[in-house]
Amino acid sequence: MKLNHERHGTGRPLLLVHGLGGNVRSWDSLVPTLGRLREVVLVDLPGHGTSPAIPGRQTIAAYADALEHFIDHNGLTHVDTVGSSVGARLVLELARRGIGGHTVAFDPGGFWRGWETVWFRSSLAVSVRLVRLLQRRIPALSRNRAARAGLLAQLSANPGALDPLLVRNELTAIAKTEVFDAMLRELAHGPWQEGTATPPGRVTIGWGRQDRLLLPRQAGRALEAFPTARLHWFAQCGHFPQWDRPNEAAEVILTGVQA
Repeated sequence: MKLNHERHGTGRPLLLVHGLGGNVRSWDSLVPTLGRLREVVLVDLPGHGTSPAIPGRQTIAAYADALEHFIDHNGLTHVDTVGSSVGARLVLELARRGIGGHTVAFDPGGFWRGWETVWFRSSLAVSVRLVRLLQRRIPALSRNRAARAGLLAQLSANPGALDPLLVRNELTAIAKTEVFDAMLRELAHGPWQEGTATPPGRVTIGWGRQDRLLLPRQAGRALEAFPTARLHWFAQCGHFPQWDRPNEAAEVILTGVQA
């Protein structure tokens, strides 16, 4: 499978993997900073952006296989990886498999338990249905501070302050991702994320203190799975550090993947 991707900047490659419903544009807030020091490789996950969907079930294992093939096909052996949400879980899965170099994972999925799983699936399902219903009004809603606050309260600590273009791109991408429901179902009913004590490089896990989707308590379970990992807490930050704390997020990435 050929995944859509972009390359920006110069230096050692750095692979960035977006979350559920996102695409290569999900990293626009960080590319200028990261691209000054590294070649940033952005990839659309299967069924996201302009990448074709994989046939059958939309599982973490299948998506990790697709990323592993992408890395091999593009000569990116030992590439440092960065992921957000589902993308963070995927780069951790690659690290568990011994693939890549250093790893930075922002608010990774797969560490929920009990009612947290129900909350994760049900709240996202309601949100995406609303976004689809409002799809034609997304450009106008994105420019309205109150609308941003209402639509993204689950994902951002200060959604009203977010860049309207960022909001427009993200909501549009979510509305157009046809595999969203299938993957959400697989995430909720599939296995928890496994870990390793011997990743191929350093592992940094970042978590927003105000993450209302994947609750901060899950960070402890991520550290149990990856006991050599370093945990960085983002204050006044929701589910996406690259939204709420872009400068800090870039600094955490560059620190985590430095040689």
